[in-house]
Amino acid sequence: MSENHKITKAATTIGMGTLLSRILGFFRDMVIAHFFGAGMVADAFFVAFRIPNLWRRLVGEGSMTISFIPVYTEYLTQRSEEETREVTHIAFTIAGVILLILTLLGIFFSPILIQIIAPGFIQIPEKFQLTVTLNQIIFPYLFFMGLFALCMGILNSHRYFFAPAIAPIFLNISIIVSVFLFYQTFRIPVMTLALGVLAGGVFQFLFQIPFLRKKRITFRLNFNFRHPAIKRIGLLMVPGMIGTAVYQLNIFVDTIFASFLPSGSVSYLFFADRLMEFPLGIFAIAIGMASLPSLSGLAAQGKMEELKETLSFAFRLVSFISIPAMVGLIALKTPIVNLLFQRGFFDTSATEKTAFALLFYSIGLWAIAGSRTIVPAFYSLQDTWTPLRIALICLVANIIFNAIFIIPLKHAGLALATSLSSTLNLILLSKKLGSKLGGVDIEKNIKSLLRIFGCSLPMGLVAFLICSSGTWSTTGNVGAKISLLLIGIVIGLGIYLACSYGMKNEEMLFLLRMVKRKKRS
Repeated sequence: MSENHKITKAATTIGMGTLLSRILGFFRDMVIAHFFGAGMVADAFFVAFRIPNLWRRLVGEGSMTISFIPVYTEYLTQRSEEETREVTHIAFTIAGVILLILTLLGIFFSPILIQIIAPGFIQIPEKFQLTVTLNQIIFPYLFFMGLFALCMGILNSHRYFFAPAIAPIFLNISIIVSVFLFYQTFRIPVMTLALGVLAGGVFQFLFQIPFLRKKRITFRLNFNFRHPAIKRIGLLMVPGMIGTAVYQLNIFVDTIFASFLPSGSVSYLFFADRLMEFPLGIFAIAIGMASLPSLSGLAAQGKMEELKETLSFAFRLVSFISIPAMVGLIALKTPIVNLLFQRGFFDTSATEKTAFALLFYSIGLWAIAGSRTIVPAFYSLQDTWTPLRIALICLVANIIFNAIFIIPLKHAGLALATSLSSTLNLILLSKKLGSKLGGVDIEKNIKSLLRIFGCSLPMGLVAFLICSSGTWSTTGNVGAKISLLLIGIVIGLGIYLACSYGMKNEEMLFLLRMVKRKKRS
């Protein structure tokens, strides 16, 4: 099986697990919107959750995973089973120690963290104190999710993707169940959300253990922190902690700016970002996660030409999906937000403001997705410093863009700033990687992008015209709204696929060959 087929097959597994999680995630967000709306209480929870969740992405699924997989893959392919097992034991030991320290520090310094991430909340003491309390309850989530991320890195290195991909459903289920069971019990009902988050982190970690045991991977304490593999992982981890998360760090900066805007602004950005994360998680992140073990294996074996071809394929494949997703979100932003969130305390005004933020977030979707495929190439080459330097440049750019657009566009200006800085990130990463690898087939990638854009535009226009016949300013009439939205999506998707097939799009033809091969087998 070629690396392209391995990546596509793995990405399909990850994507399907992520799809299920995202669907449950929307039910979770619908529950939050219904019970808590988009006001002070919701803002407090989203900010409180954002800090440990950001640390989880940076320390856990971010730097820990991307620094561990290239080194661990090298041991899997070139060292003995005993040496590989020792690296696993040491990694679990040091990860547990570091995560425990971070968790305790996070709980203790929670008031300071909230002042940093949401300084505007200080002006409302009740809101500030609620955010601090929620943050302290949620912070142990970081410990369990960090260990989960290490489990994911080990299983993915063994080319096993199912358990890590499906585990996030436990977070969504825990939050939903917690709200329905305990909403009437707690004096402060929003506490149910915090407890649900914590329980979800515990379940996600425990779910990985049986699958690790099937691979004969055990948990043992080993404090040999001077092991050469651990040193290499550590050297990769620190710069990777920032370099892998430009998008998340930009959201963090957005939260600081949004805390000075009218109440509800943080929530509008959160719900819009959740819609953005749907295609990103199912396709872009899935392909990026699936490609890292393959690229790491090729780099360890010195197959640089095959690495460049595999990387180019992954970029075109994610663009084939992310660009029409971007156009679709722009065309159907209001119907989607109305159908998913407008109920209970989430009113028409909240729908309009969330859709406005989604419009400007969507503009950068293709760039964010493209970066998710290019960054793993740097990590496979065990270079985490270059993405870090570029990340810092883009963070500064994001702050400048925020300052420029926050006044005329309010919260939507923060979304636009994220999109512009993400586009800059993709351009700089592509240019640097091209020089590092001695050139990639840029012309082929650009031609593919233009064809995909050309097929996406009529898709978006038709979907928009179909859904425009409905009324999206009121609640209710859910059945008719779902039918109309599905008709618009299905017809629009059909136009895109037909156009792509007519233009002999290479990525579509590849996917068709995979489907036919699977049917024959």
